[in-house]
Amino acid sequence: MTEALIVIDMQYDFCPGGALAVEEGDLIVPGINALIDEFPAVILTQDWHPAGHSSFASSYKDKAPFDTVEMSYGTQVLWPDHCIQGSEGAAFHADLDTDSADMIVRKGFNPSIDSYSAFFENDHETPTGLHGYLQTRGIEQLTMVGLATDFCVNFSAVDAAKLGYDVTVLTELCRGIDLDGSLAAALEGMKGAGVKVL
Repeated sequence: MTEALIVIDMQYDFCPGGALAVEEGDLIVPGINALIDEFPAVILTQDWHPAGHSSFASSYKDKAPFDTVEMSYGTQVLWPDHCIQGSEGAAFHADLDTDSADMIVRKGFNPSIDSYSAFFENDHETPTGLHGYLQTRGIEQLTMVGLATDFCVNFSAVDAAKLGYDVTVLTELCRGIDLDGSLAAALEGMKGAGVKVL
């Protein structure tokens, strides 16, 4: 009972046709559902932004999606408006087995800071509460799947490894954005942090 499956951001806005679509993002849903039954604990993460979030390019007069800005916590990529609270785009993919989830972690709801990781906001200090939840349940081994490999999966896996978890990322059940080589860099970074990338 020390294992958990972490399913990252399987939401419509990250699937084909969504505001920040990841190619083939919807194709991994059946495989994730099949895996859910194998784990004693299942946690889903959900990007949950207020309208006008500081990570949206539309919040700046002279910026376009995928430009960057400097925030108090470092460089922030600016994204198309996505996963706005209560919107269809923020909803989990309808085919995803959400009924089996023990917990849903919502992230990115603070308007002034983005949150890629399931564990910390992008300042790498403000916790989401997931670590405490896993500790109280005695969970030590994490398997991660979902979207996108090079951003939210990557940040979640590296943070989990830093916190002392035994972390595995199943790349066949992830899909990446690959922004200027971000996918290759993320895979190397995860391996360097001690994450098993299978």
